[in-house]
Amino acid sequence: MGKWIKPDINTKFHIDSEWWRKKGRDFRVHLRSHLCPECQAVYANDLEVKEIDWIDPETAQVTKVDGLWQCLRTHCSQLPDYITEKTTLTTSVFRLLLANGNTPLSPVELHRILGKRTPEIILRTLSGRQIYRGIKPIPIEEQKK
Repeated sequence: MGKWIKPDINTKFHIDSEWWRKKGRDFRVHLRSHLCPECQAVYANDLEVKEIDWIDPETAQVTKVDGLWQCLRTHCSQLPDYITEKTTLTTSVFRLLLANGNTPLSPVELHRILGKRTPEIILRTLSGRQIYRGIKPIPIEEQKK
């Protein structure tokens, strides 16, 4: 286990897949609930991970990715109702991290992108006792990268 620091507004957060595993929750079931109705219909009966080839538009590198997550990233997250004013802060952060390929973001960056709440409120929400949807600070050694 990595060492942790007290998070501040520049601490990066991500969706911790280990949290989902330890809680005995199915990440993919929850992921499906964030798909648009069209993609939910397409993936309604897909219980297993189905990998697809994805070509990075900048590097042209081909990688295997979860088709469900990729649908969310390339289609659902582009729709105007993916994150709205009425979307809760924790759901907005979760959806942004999903759309962003789970690239860690700080409360300052989250505020800049989402325009919701102040970085201090985002920090207080994400670093409290309650862990929302596995959103946690990344370990200190990863913060330095």
